Amino acid sequence: MGLLNNHQRPSFTEEEELIAQGFQLIAGIDEVGRGSIAGPVVAAAVILPGNLRVSWLAGVRDSKQLCPAKRETLASHIKETAISIGVGAVSHKLIDTMGIVGASKLAMKLAVDKLTPAPQYLLIDYLWLPAVPLPQKGIVYGDCKCFSIACASIVAKVARDEMMVKLDRHYSGYRWAENKGYCTEAHRAGLSRLGPSPIHRRTFEPVRCYG
Repeated sequence: MGLLNNHQRPSFTEEEELIAQGFQLIAGIDEVGRGSIAGPVVAAAVILPGNLRVSWLAGVRDSKQLCPAKRETLASHIKETAISIGVGAVSHKLIDTMGIVGASKLAMKLAVDKLTPAPQYLLIDYLWLPAVPLPQKGIVYGDCKCFSIACASIVAKVARDEMMVKLDRHYSGYRWAENKGYCTEAHRAGLSRLGPSPIHRRTFEPVRCYG
């Protein structure tokens, strides 16, 4: 959801309160790519052990506060440690059809559906998921405040970045390997020169200007 501040470290406060209530399998959920003008929106759901005590914890932040190398290193640690991880992606076509909020919720649901074992409670960055019949809490700036959500943001960001690098090889000229589909000056220059690619979001500015 945006940055709360550059110094806040996520904590286990939300998870610890739920564990005290008897919940054991708590999934943190976040999405990335909402503001991009090309490619999918991607969500991740992460269930972590309740007694997690590892050295890399101190480096976890909202993915937007981390450099690519740090995100990739942390994503590897998270994948090695997590009880379960699910990743869901929703295409540019569905984003144009159902809107970015609906597409983000669908990506989150797809991520949750892939978790094995299934979660007992969901901690979600900002949103609620009415389509998922589980107890849940949407937390404003959850990716900055809540450890499980921050881990989900890292996994989702690394997964989506890898997708956009691969797509850049198929649709060169927009510099997606660098900008990941966000509306940078180089991306706009590519749009002006080449027009929209097959995976641009036609309902988003400035893509919409090209009809």
